Amino acid sequence: MQQLLFAPLIAFFATVITVPLVIRFAKRAKLMDDPKTHIHPAVIHKKPIPRAGGLAIFLGILISALVFVPFDNFTKTIFLGGLVVVVTGVLDDKYDLSPYIRFGVNILTAMIAVYAGVTIPFITNPLGGILHFNDFQVIIFSQAYNIGDALAVVWIVWVMNMLNWSKGVDGQMPGIAAISAFVIGIAAFRFMSVEETSYSTSLISFIVGGASLGFLVYNFYPAKIFPGYSATILGYFIGILSITSGVKLATAVLVMGVPSVDAAITIFRRILSKKSPFWHDRGHLHHLLLNYGLGHRSIAVFYWLMSLILGFVALMASSRGKLFVIMLVVVVVLGFVFMLRVAGKHQDYD
Repeated sequence: MQQLLFAPLIAFFATVITVPLVIRFAKRAKLMDDPKTHIHPAVIHKKPIPRAGGLAIFLGILISALVFVPFDNFTKTIFLGGLVVVVTGVLDDKYDLSPYIRFGVNILTAMIAVYAGVTIPFITNPLGGILHFNDFQVIIFSQAYNIGDALAVVWIVWVMNMLNWSKGVDGQMPGIAAISAFVIGIAAFRFMSVEETSYSTSLISFIVGGASLGFLVYNFYPAKIFPGYSATILGYFIGILSITSGVKLATAVLVMGVPSVDAAITIFRRILSKKSPFWHDRGHLHHLLLNYGLGHRSIAVFYWLMSLILGFVALMASSRGKLFVIMLVVVVVLGFVFMLRVAGKHQDYD
């Protein structure tokens, strides 16, 4: 039990200590986000800021995990996939890789997690009953795969990209990630008596939450370092942990409800505009709020509060209740985005 307290504290302080070292490394390696040379529609800062924040987060998670988590084959494989995520992210921070290359690596690392044993064997039908996915298989290149494995890949890739899109303002992403990780950790802790992996999942979830808060110390406005694409490591871990925790995926969907709906709206909006869903613009909810006059801190706190409230609901509500709240979040966010776009329709976000 004491590990659940000390592990996130070690992750927090390890990240706090590591970030200044990563800032120094980023400056020497020229891993800088310079608005004068980085032509990007979503750039809103005015001066060069070091990137590669995900490297510090990964080191904070790894340091604490080495102390508190048994490194069996499963854990080793998961952290190997995490290393691939971070290395790719650092390369992107340096060379601005194609989003299609990044997406391909996302799929690869999600498949590494599935190879380690991460799968979605079933989901609870909120209207009654259970849907068992591993009773069905698909054939790819003469090889049979469980549908549960394919869904796990889709879910992990979705969380990685959705959280990556949630770093539009300083402090936004690590705050959402921290709350999500702690909620998943608390939920997993409640399943310890029936799930063998729930304790280790809860422990790693708290570690991820602690590392996220450690990074937030430097990323809250005005940011001293940006997450960079390497911070996709948070989505990678949260996507995996939400599956292995033994909790219903609706819990993870709900706690990340606002950025999830915003990401879905963004994808559909870009497709309807005959644009690639992978290429960035200034149409995210946080950009609309900036245009409306809210500051970085206010927007970040808004996202945190939404995650806290929805996380509390996720821990307390039944499956049917979660479905109702998810539908409500979709409707509210859709309406909110529509009103903000109408109010700022004179601005060209796309």
